[in-house]
Amino acid sequence: MTPALSPNTQAILLLTAPLIAGRGASTPDLLSPGEYKRLARHLREMQRQPADLVSPDAAELLRACQPVIDENRLQRLLGRGFLLSQVIEHWQARAIWVISRADAEYPRRLKARFREDAPAMLYGCGDISLLETGGLAVVGSRHVDDTLIDYTMNVGRLAARAGRTLVSGGAKGIDQAAMRGALEAGGKVSGVLADSLEKTAMNREHRNLLLDGQLVLISPYDPSAGFNVGNAMQRNKLIYALADASLVVSSDLNKGGTWAGATEQLDKLKLVPVYVRSTGVLSAGLDALRSKGAMPWPNPQDVEAFDAVFDVAMPTPSASPQSGLALFSNDGPPDVAPTSPAMHDTVLVPEVAKEPLPPVVTVPEDQSVVQVADEVLSMTHESEPKPETDNPVVLTESTPANALFAAVRDVIQGLLKIPMKDAEVAAALDVSNAQAKAWLQRLVDEGVLEKQKKPAGYIVKQSRLFDL
Repeated sequence: MTPALSPNTQAILLLTAPLIAGRGASTPDLLSPGEYKRLARHLREMQRQPADLVSPDAAELLRACQPVIDENRLQRLLGRGFLLSQVIEHWQARAIWVISRADAEYPRRLKARFREDAPAMLYGCGDISLLETGGLAVVGSRHVDDTLIDYTMNVGRLAARAGRTLVSGGAKGIDQAAMRGALEAGGKVSGVLADSLEKTAMNREHRNLLLDGQLVLISPYDPSAGFNVGNAMQRNKLIYALADASLVVSSDLNKGGTWAGATEQLDKLKLVPVYVRSTGVLSAGLDALRSKGAMPWPNPQDVEAFDAVFDVAMPTPSASPQSGLALFSNDGPPDVAPTSPAMHDTVLVPEVAKEPLPPVVTVPEDQSVVQVADEVLSMTHESEPKPETDNPVVLTESTPANALFAAVRDVIQGLLKIPMKDAEVAAALDVSNAQAKAWLQRLVDEGVLEKQKKPAGYIVKQSRLFDL
């Protein structure tokens, strides 16, 4: 299914995208990722959304944004409606879709792991649901010999047989070998491109794979953008973030995109386990990654052994800090301010979001979690008794902790309609990994959740999905 272009996404495109169909030229006035991040935070603090910037009464809001971004600059960018309509038509003719952090379809893994540092825009072609399936990320150098190409293709084939999505960057050499091996074996592939999304998506070899749902290609950069070293470096973290484990087949030492992405993962982000090739002719780069904590690839030869590489405990992620976050946010996008229930019928909310949402419990800066829990408990006392359901909340004692966990239960059930690991839940709720594990285990013991292996993670039990 191709996501509809939401009003919020249209506004973000006006602020950040070149909007020149068929070319990768940039506009000097475009907001940089850092500038848009500050603007999005400012809007959120005012309980407003990006789409409000192009509403009929936007003049006052534009003036209110002056301390963050010059008002005249915003007006120039937001006045590019004609260019936007042209480029949207251009993309639609090529089956290219666009989503923003403000959209419900935006990959939960990226929201949970990067928060407001997740790319503001994602361009793509193919089945967007593949981005939620996790899998194995395979990365490596562009210039390698045929032996390593064959080795990497075999890894891709085994991933396909195991039913695991293969995630890679689409570059020549190792990336393309891994993707080709998985696709030829009938597997699913997510390609995270640093450039030339439009050209790659229009390639005759890729079209049927994209149309059949076997391949999805995405990029955080304009579909017509050419190669840029900085962009290639920045997109590496997205490859790791969309996977459950990673394998570095080859890497230079202290240079190159593969080295930069792997060391960032090992030293800073720690989102997924990192393996390095352990057979054949090794290299100083792979040896150095092992010294940083990468594990030797166990060279699985069958599906059972391949599945075992995903059972390694994932490091606690270093999620990007974000000020003003709610403790429980309905997995809300960082660009969209909290809204009242009545606003869920407005055009700014995508269709898929019009389902019952769990309650929102926020923790203001001047209050503690216990104080908020007390308020939740007092509200519970004031309300009418609720009818019994298939998932009753049993409070043996009216305490702030029990009231808080009742809210936790609903929020976690809302998150886990798709499998998520404990570290991902911790990042989404902005709590410690240990706290998330304790909550998840309690819900498993109560029969609310189950822990599955494929794809790995916690998920609401099937019998309860219809209640959400």
